[in-house]
Amino acid sequence: MADKLFGTDGVRGMANRWPMTAEMALRLGAAAGRHFRGDRRNNHRVVIGKDTRLSGYMIENALTAGLTSTGMNVLLLGPVPTPAVGHLTHSMRADLGIMISASHNPFHDNGIKLFGPDGFKLSDGDEAAIEALVAGEIRLAEPANIGRAKRVDEGRQRYVEFIKTTFPSAKRLHGLKVVIDCANGAAYRAAPEALWELGAEVVPVGVSPDGLNINAGCGSTDTAEAARKVVESGADVGICLDGDADRLMIIDERGRVADGDQIMALFARRWAEDGRLAGNTLVATVMSNLGMERYLDGLGIALARTGVGDRRVVEAMRAGGFNLGGEQSGHIVMTDYATTGDGLLAGLHFLAEMIATGQPASTLTQLFQTVPQVLENVRFASGKAPLEDAGVKAAIAEGAARLEGQGRLLIRKSGTEPLVRVMAECEDEALMAEVVGGIVAEVSRAAG
Repeated sequence: MADKLFGTDGVRGMANRWPMTAEMALRLGAAAGRHFRGDRRNNHRVVIGKDTRLSGYMIENALTAGLTSTGMNVLLLGPVPTPAVGHLTHSMRADLGIMISASHNPFHDNGIKLFGPDGFKLSDGDEAAIEALVAGEIRLAEPANIGRAKRVDEGRQRYVEFIKTTFPSAKRLHGLKVVIDCANGAAYRAAPEALWELGAEVVPVGVSPDGLNINAGCGSTDTAEAARKVVESGADVGICLDGDADRLMIIDERGRVADGDQIMALFARRWAEDGRLAGNTLVATVMSNLGMERYLDGLGIALARTGVGDRRVVEAMRAGGFNLGGEQSGHIVMTDYATTGDGLLAGLHFLAEMIATGQPASTLTQLFQTVPQVLENVRFASGKAPLEDAGVKAAIAEGAARLEGQGRLLIRKSGTEPLVRVMAECEDEALMAEVVGGIVAEVSRAAG
């Protein structure tokens, strides 16, 4: 294959375009089945969840065909959050878990995320082995060893019950009014159910998926409607999830939005105070704000930075023995409870802090002053490699030199979309805007 199949978080692209075609999903399912089945036994199983995209039906059926063709038995969970797939893969003793979702992307995109039997996302080595199988001949099962497929109706309820067990015992959400925005996505039933069963008064937003409206004007990437609902209804707090519910944003009672950095800082401080922050370290990516780093340093808490993507965060956490990490974008990873980012889990633990401290969301989400930060995305045309352009390289070098000692600059290609992301932080906002503007102009020229 000319192009690499796996990106930073599985396989992703526009539905009915390579690599998100039914044909490729079938081959990917067969390759993953062969990789994890390995032998001729017929008791291997895989769980498949999905979000609410229209193309999910097509991808689900194609994956099922590929997996059963190599002897895997398939358990279809229907719409469930990505972290539910990680949890159920392990708890149901499956050999493989698959989530069909493009996360925060619009409906026309879709993706395939793979989990190993331990419930964690696959390693680079496993992905490379599967990709090699996709490109070659895939040995199919004998007729008598073809797998079976069936729907599993209780998957969502099992996840809801598990997520409730992570909430502090003897505490309930009685007296709290919570706006929950499910982005018309995978958690549209699970999240309101969990909150209501724990005692909250629930104001739902984004719970009417139609296959085309996932992340459209709602969710963690578009919080305006949820913020309006919080203020209008007099709610105590708002929780905004994305399409597959592995990330969140918090909205305080005044309608102000707090990102993952503020939430991570709160959890890190509280866990450190309680003596349960492993290694006294928080793991976050290079995108997290310098203001958070300074705040943690003042508390004596170390910050370990990784590349972008919650998979990179989890890898660093497992390697270092740490139990708390995440991303500014709202992935919060708590490996004491979950194997991947879980927006609902993080939301419940934020509510637990409100209950325990008696403080409003506005206090708990304003722990540090952020350093001014600018992030610009530049879309590039197929076949273009703008970061290889000499003019772009020169602009980046010049910008880095101008910011040296005053801030920082981060330029990277997105692992999930054809975008170049230009991020800068600097106390001097005029200088920062000038530097970013110059780089964006050069990238735009080279991007075609």
